[in-house]
Amino acid sequence: MLITAAEERKKGLTALYIDGEYAVSVDSLTFAGSVFRVGSEITDEQLYELIRLSDVNRAKEKALYLIEYRPRSRKEVEDKLVPLFGEDASQSALSRLEELGLIDDEAFARRYARQLFENKHFPAKRVSFELMKKGIDRDIIDEIIEELEPDPCEQIEIIISKKYARCLDDEKGRQRAINGLRAMGFSWQDIKECIDL
Repeated sequence: MLITAAEERKKGLTALYIDGEYAVSVDSLTFAGSVFRVGSEITDEQLYELIRLSDVNRAKEKALYLIEYRPRSRKEVEDKLVPLFGEDASQSALSRLEELGLIDDEAFARRYARQLFENKHFPAKRVSFELMKKGIDRDIIDEIIEELEPDPCEQIEIIISKKYARCLDDEKGRQRAINGLRAMGFSWQDIKECIDL
């Protein structure tokens, strides 16, 4: 097979024409760094490898864009990459970014847990649930919760002072506050201990 044309396209892609017909678009940097040029012979295996390398590079670029926008867990980035670039290219890109320290689930989980405890005043159970949704390993979650968990009564007092301070005078208002705290993930035991029922 003969590469008969290579045309620059949008988004950093190069369209390759083989034997006079459009074949595939690959990452422009990957193509430029390869041994292939217009007029080069290319086998099916070589074309497949060029596409694979292109997908890995594009997956890395997309991952860098995603983590530049905001810190993310490995699973969050993986969920965005796999539908676009496939499992193999996504895993290669993610492994490389982990080697470089650009994706670090433990650091991400610690920062996110601290934010949930300090800004949202979530209980440990809720923070644990939110970290699990982000794909954080259970052992890391347990370690971080043990390290960062504030006193549940302090969290409840902050929430009551911000949201329910005027509600506690009557039974209906108290029930509303209790229901709100339960919906946030506080246990009945913690609520009972922290609020004078």
